[in-house]
Amino acid sequence: MGDFSHPDICWRDNTAGHKQSRRFLECIDDNFLLQVTEEPMRRGAMLDLVLTNKEGLVGDVKLKGSLGCRDHEMVEFKILRAVRRAHSKLTALAFRRADLGLFRGLLGRVPWDKALGGRGAQDSWLVVKGHLLQAQERCIPTERKSGKNTKRPPWMNKELLGKLKHKRKPTEAGSKGRWPGRNTEKLSKQPGSRLGKPKPW
Repeated sequence: MGDFSHPDICWRDNTAGHKQSRRFLECIDDNFLLQVTEEPMRRGAMLDLVLTNKEGLVGDVKLKGSLGCRDHEMVEFKILRAVRRAHSKLTALAFRRADLGLFRGLLGRVPWDKALGGRGAQDSWLVVKGHLLQAQERCIPTERKSGKNTKRPPWMNKELLGKLKHKRKPTEAGSKGRWPGRNTEKLSKQPGSRLGKPKPW
């Protein structure tokens, strides 16, 4: 967008009277640009142009009046672009695919008495942490979490999701004035059979 000051250009026919204006038109064609300003400005000429390299990218072009005592006018336009959905780049440890046997073996081969001998609590923790991270890197793969699953706890599998979904249905029905009857008690106990009975207070 800018002030190009070629009043002799006819944008409807893509023609111009002066040599400099014709060269300007050739430059626009060579770079595959489109001129989207349609309303004439001073004395029927279009001086302030909005150029784009993609049809449909710029729209709703409006003239907003002159700026002070100048011949040029303020031009308002919108860039029409689809919003890209942000994808989460969160990575998590895939414990279901972990090689726990190798993990225990790697930690079991560490001479802990020698590795921790003569060290304080902080230094000992750093040594243990280093061995844990090395074993984790070798034995536990990582996976990328999608935006849909980032809020789901890692222990929430498909079976529990299905049971909770069925449990919500009676609750929703009761809130709408349709009490489902005895099935509510049975459904409320299903997740408990998987997770264990709740402890008394």
